[in-house]
Amino acid sequence: MRAARLIRMVLLLQSRPAMTAAELAHELQVSERTVTRDAQALSEAGIPVYAERGRAGGYRLVGGYRTGLTGLARDEAEALFLSGLPSALREMGLADAASAARLKVSAALLPSLRDASAGAARRFHLDAPGWYQEPVTPELLPAVAEAVWDDRTVRAHYRRAGRDTEVERELAPYGLVLKAGVWYLCARAEEDFRVYRIDRFTAVTVSDTRFVRDEGFDLPAFWDERAAQFARSLLRAEVTLRLSEAGVRRLPHAVDRVAARDALEGAGAPGADGWVTVTLPVESLDVAFGQLLALGPELEVLEPATLRGRFAAAAEALHSLYVRP
Repeated sequence: MRAARLIRMVLLLQSRPAMTAAELAHELQVSERTVTRDAQALSEAGIPVYAERGRAGGYRLVGGYRTGLTGLARDEAEALFLSGLPSALREMGLADAASAARLKVSAALLPSLRDASAGAARRFHLDAPGWYQEPVTPELLPAVAEAVWDDRTVRAHYRRAGRDTEVERELAPYGLVLKAGVWYLCARAEEDFRVYRIDRFTAVTVSDTRFVRDEGFDLPAFWDERAAQFARSLLRAEVTLRLSEAGVRRLPHAVDRVAARDALEGAGAPGADGWVTVTLPVESLDVAFGQLLALGPELEVLEPATLRGRFAAAAEALHSLYVRP
């Protein structure tokens, strides 16, 4: 609704010195023309929205104007209490701070909304670690988290995967990511942004020097890009398969989803028997054997011959097992 959009526009301008029409349009999911009309409507309603023309122009609130339109609706309050991961906050050493913040927010809410925290907790629980693994909190995580919060550089000793040697790096720690129970640090090393596993740090020293954060750095976007690159880097081999209709449906559940999607999109038309031939990138032939065996008779391996031979041997072993009297 327009009223809600106008309130959000005021709150956005209140939280920043100035915003361009393009920035407001992106945040509000409207056109720049709509932003112009909304700014004019706010000005006519007595809210001092000032428009500056020119390439560096934009919109701002005059004279430190502050609005009292910051009350939370019930769904907003419940989302606020849902937004954190209790286990993750404990591991970063922020459990007490988060508890105090929730108490302060609760005290500031209208009486009718003070049960929002209990309502969210009764309905949702976020469990970050994956199945079949015991979550282990990296010993140095609280120190790294402190540096991330304060924008302080760190000097870290890092053990690379599969190596006994360590490297020493001076890092600008931009953000932490918790993925399937594993903590990662996204940091700038010299001029490059890189990803480090927290449990591979053997020593971390937090300095008193603060780094200047690149405001254009988008942590979710950076992580998505690097995670996709990592997943693609693991796929170093290729196999050629024939899949039945059921095999086509089940393939994304057995192997990397993106690799399966791309392979199926690049497949030709099904044959007269309804089966399709695909070329699928895989991590290795050993991994592919374990993954694709789950499709059973809905799949035929065509290439490479070594993998086809392993499937033939497995099929013979199963046959001899099940035809036994």
